[in-house]
Amino acid sequence: MKKLSILGSTGSIGKNALTIAEAFPDRFSVKALAAKSNITLLAEQIRKFRPELAVVYDERSAKELKTLISNINTDIVFGTEGYKLAAALPSADIVLTAVVGAAGLEPTLAAIDAGKDIALANKETLVMAGDIVMKRAAQRGVKILPVDSEHSAIFQCLSGQRREDFEKILLTASGGPFLNKPAEEFSQITPEQALKHPNWQMGRKITIDSATLMNKGLEVIEAKHLFAVSQEQIEVVVHPQSIIHSMVAFKDGSVIAQLGIPDMKGAIAYALSYPERLALNQPLPDFAKIGSFTFQSPDTKKFPCLALAFEACKIGGTLPAVMNAANEIAVEAFLNKEISFMQIPEFIQKTMDKHQIIANPEMNEIIEADQWARETFRFYAHS
Repeated sequence: MKKLSILGSTGSIGKNALTIAEAFPDRFSVKALAAKSNITLLAEQIRKFRPELAVVYDERSAKELKTLISNINTDIVFGTEGYKLAAALPSADIVLTAVVGAAGLEPTLAAIDAGKDIALANKETLVMAGDIVMKRAAQRGVKILPVDSEHSAIFQCLSGQRREDFEKILLTASGGPFLNKPAEEFSQITPEQALKHPNWQMGRKITIDSATLMNKGLEVIEAKHLFAVSQEQIEVVVHPQSIIHSMVAFKDGSVIAQLGIPDMKGAIAYALSYPERLALNQPLPDFAKIGSFTFQSPDTKKFPCLALAFEACKIGGTLPAVMNAANEIAVEAFLNKEISFMQIPEFIQKTMDKHQIIANPEMNEIIEADQWARETFRFYAHS
């Protein structure tokens, strides 16, 4: 039986993971749950799974949660140290990191330092500090198992293959809700429109990132670190049907693809149960109904966030952390209707241009770059 610590239990990934845990009680037990602000849902999860530990964002939320579960023997803590405590919990052996954004970095490192295997759904961890994270995981003998559908697909396509035969990763992208929308209409895009993804049900932040194609850019950087490849060995291919989750090409011209319906349960379950597969009773793609698959190259002029991510990936150092932080603040500002959709890449670019890059940063320098970017972006957005 695998003992789980789930960071981000009230989000889309976390809820799906708990659905899987509930369906396979002989395979999984839940030892820790961590959430930010959805205290009502977290309380329901605690009642159902009875974890040893629950974590929330702040002291006020912790007090509210204690009131809601006063008759349950679950320890409640809060803040960054609480997340790190849940990540390193002695009774857990695998940690699902599904929190949103840069907040996932420190708990993931805490889990690695504690020797826990990682089911990684927080791509920002590798975007910000991929070199440090992967090196530390290797030193500790920790497995990092991808949960993103694209990286899970790549992981599966590489399984059993000789590394010397590898040629390139073909990272697929749906194109988001505005793939076929004329660029001249982008100035009128509202948050409500951007949150309507044509294929996937995801959290608000990742849905906006998908609309700008920044999510695919973050995935390029994640793939570079996760699979130890160069940026030149990663090609983004737009595949609107979202059935092919990604592909890997080999030196003999062969391409292996991983296919499935656009549902995260498969990728989550594979990471949690690896190397086994669970009988999820997921439907197969209806190939006859789909009819055909289409592909196209991404338009980086129309979606400049993808170009910014490729730039950050190429330059490296502290620049990916700066880009990521600026994007997080930009998405929040757009959802709050403080900036327009077109201003997201504009302000990210300004923040990146102003940054003095540190080539081989230590962890404290990455954290400082992240904070600098957030403050700098806010200056641009409110000036």
